[in-house]
Amino acid sequence: MTDQLIKQARNLLEGQIDFQGQKKAELFTSFSLAGFGLVALLVGYIQQDTYLTLWLGLLGTFITFVAVVPPWPFYNKDPEAWLPAANALTGMGIEVDGKKIN
Repeated sequence: MTDQLIKQARNLLEGQIDFQGQKKAELFTSFSLAGFGLVALLVGYIQQDTYLTLWLGLLGTFITFVAVVPPWPFYNKDPEAWLPAANALTGMGIEVDGKKIN
């Protein structure tokens, strides 16, 4: 029971996402920070309030942080199928020109 809880906690904290998830996170980060920055700048300019501009930019940064940093399940939809680990002493059974290499 305890081992299962520890395993679930470890999986949650490791933050595993796949390569496509990394790409999605990077694109979302770029566009959301640019969008929030633009909105903050426009609202601050219209209101003539630098303080409001900074707080809106901070809010946008926080929202982007919450959306990108945790390993949400949609960032791990396409996991890579890695090759199994092989013992270095036994080799992988590679054949070259019909001869097995150890």
